Amino acid sequence: MKPNLCEEGQSGESPVRPVSPPKSASGFRVAFALLALSAVPIAAGAVRLAELAGGAELTPANERFFASPMPVTLHILSSSVYALLGAFQFASGFRRRSPGWHRSIGWLLIPSGLVSGLSGLWMTLFYHHPDSPSAWLFLFRLLFGSAMVASIVLGVAAIRRGDVGRHRAWMTRGYAIGLGAGTQVLTQLAGALLLGQPSKFSEALLMGAGWSINLIVAEWAIRRQRGASG
Repeated sequence: MKPNLCEEGQSGESPVRPVSPPKSASGFRVAFALLALSAVPIAAGAVRLAELAGGAELTPANERFFASPMPVTLHILSSSVYALLGAFQFASGFRRRSPGWHRSIGWLLIPSGLVSGLSGLWMTLFYHHPDSPSAWLFLFRLLFGSAMVASIVLGVAAIRRGDVGRHRAWMTRGYAIGLGAGTQVLTQLAGALLLGQPSKFSEALLMGAGWSINLIVAEWAIRRQRGASG
């Protein structure tokens, strides 16, 4: 006669533990969370492209985009591709089962990320803003945009040396910065709830917080991965 589970637990034998979800499932949850985070910026970019294509009414807020539509168009398209495809690079099960697909997506993400970062820097430096942002926001955009481009370049250099660990780390940092617009939706919403109408300085801090939060989470994930592989 077999003892029941309760009797096994009471007799000092190891109790039955719940089965942990497979790593592939948790990897896809991360990917879908990243997709959800990028949904609002991608939707906003689609609206902007529709305005440019449909000839929306000129306003002080959008005049610079109609005067020079190429940079913002490149930025929206490349950033959308980078956010959408990049999310699935963090699905570990997908990466293990389809390494060729992972590499193919990666080589598409590299130019997408570089165009996204460089076009963002161009818009920061050369677009005329009717309501000039604070000097802090200007510096944050230059700092994080440059850091995104540098991370992608360093990630490519690492994989060309065969250093997979450093490649993943640098590409994770680059993606975290590229997804900053999604987190900034949340930080700006929190700022509006707590501060009401934020000042230019507060707005710059909230924007900087979005990029910083993403980088902190990225560094945590990188160190966790190194610990697991070590």
